[in-house]
Amino acid sequence: MFIAGDFLTTVAWIISKLLGLYMWVVIIQALLSWVRPDPYNPIVKFINALVNPVTYRISRIIPTRFGMVDISPLILIAIIWFLQMFLYRALVDIAARLQ
Repeated sequence: MFIAGDFLTTVAWIISKLLGLYMWVVIIQALLSWVRPDPYNPIVKFINALVNPVTYRISRIIPTRFGMVDISPLILIAIIWFLQMFLYRALVDIAARLQ
């Protein structure tokens, strides 16, 4: 069963890294929203396509606008951070029990 444990550890590491990468995309999108880049730029369109659907769903559940400030990216970063810590530790713990 050590192969299953190693596989699960690798999956946990990959999920953690992907969530970290997505967190940086959210941070970049939040910073881009301050400078108003060209909305037709393909990179800006790609970043917005990755982040806006998730922040929109957060905004529908929780009121995130306080005046001109939208805190939905901050809430999304907190959710990503929690998932990184929880999922990684849970999967590594399960993998350790399999070995």
